[in-house]
Amino acid sequence: MMAEQLPGPAVEKRLIFEQEGSKCQLLPHAPVDSYYEALVTGNLKKLKALTGQYYEDVNMVFEISKSELEWQVKSQAAFGLSGLWSLEYKRDLTNPLCISASHGHTACLRHLLFWRADPNAAPGGRSALHEACERGHTDCTELLLEHKANPNLLSHDGQAPLHLCTNQNTLGCAKALVRFGALVNQPSEEFQETPLHIAARHGLYHHLHLYLRYGATVDKKNSLEETALSVACKEAKKVENQEIYLQVCKRLLEDGAEVNTVDEEVKSPLHKACRNAHHNLVQLLLQKKADVNAIDYNGASPMSCILQAAAFQQEQKRPHLTVQTLLNYGSQKIWPTAFVKVLKSCASVPEIIEILYNSYPHLPVSEKWVEAIPKEDFQKHLPFYKSFLNQMSTVRCLQHLCRCAIRRRFNSRCHDLIPLLPVPKPLQSYLLLEPEGILL
Repeated sequence: MMAEQLPGPAVEKRLIFEQEGSKCQLLPHAPVDSYYEALVTGNLKKLKALTGQYYEDVNMVFEISKSELEWQVKSQAAFGLSGLWSLEYKRDLTNPLCISASHGHTACLRHLLFWRADPNAAPGGRSALHEACERGHTDCTELLLEHKANPNLLSHDGQAPLHLCTNQNTLGCAKALVRFGALVNQPSEEFQETPLHIAARHGLYHHLHLYLRYGATVDKKNSLEETALSVACKEAKKVENQEIYLQVCKRLLEDGAEVNTVDEEVKSPLHKACRNAHHNLVQLLLQKKADVNAIDYNGASPMSCILQAAAFQQEQKRPHLTVQTLLNYGSQKIWPTAFVKVLKSCASVPEIIEILYNSYPHLPVSEKWVEAIPKEDFQKHLPFYKSFLNQMSTVRCLQHLCRCAIRRRFNSRCHDLIPLLPVPKPLQSYLLLEPEGILL
């Protein structure tokens, strides 16, 4: 079907039913669409006129149905995905209160509540309070709560209004909910996530602070055995959001979150922070005594996680800093026989190769190692890889051997003991495996 032949927007068809589901006895030519439009646009004057003239029962149920042509993928054709347009019937149920709450029309909401609208009615599976909270309409939320809306009512998919406070604009709603008795430890039905999990997932520091102040259990686990700390470490992916998630994790740890908790795959928060190459978060967790050599269900350590992700995180996150920090906190070094795999996956980040190679007194470079370096990476970082090749025929210098001896002595305390040594800063950096761009 050509672009000019694509179907236009579907036309909605609206019907009104009584709360029980039977057809309303409407006066002739009752303006259903006008009433719906008044609710959506917040036209209080029109709403009042229609309520008194036609719709004295404001607990009616709107059925909004429409038939749409949707593209159904069938198979892969030579020119791309093939398929056909099929007619799909969609049906939504709602009521005047839910419509007004979802659009943030407080005056209309107050009018409907005056006419005894049920604040807990949920014809489509969600109440007006759910709708108001999801969209961050604080005034509507407070008004509904004042009229006895249930702050702990579960929607059709098992979520309370607090579970729908998922962005910064919903903080006012969250404050109103907890003030009116919302349960801060109430789990959702499907994933068993508490509001604290939701706040951690979306990086909502102020929501998190609010829930903890109202008694949220900091280490409660969801259906995947994740705590809020574990969720926050997993979600800290984007560079621009990493500071937000760092603050969230700091707050959780200050409130006593278990730093070595594990999920159903035996992954710790440190595993997840390393997977995201979040250096500052990795450092925070290690300062709080995270197990630097913890092993997950698949046998991966935090060092394995950062090495697996390094090539995809190199642009802005500087993954070599995470590798360097793990080694300075006592991470076990990779097996020498596994170095060829690291070269294949991390050759585009030569700083990692340098740091790992310098963590050993001496590793003989083999022909197989050289062949593992992709040609484009070799050419892009030519000075470093030339110095790397030189290690095939030379031995490490005395300075490097002394570095290894000191590091072996300090072991997992390199990070805090080396900065105390009465030596120049450049020498401290050398001892802490700061990459120099060349191997000597």
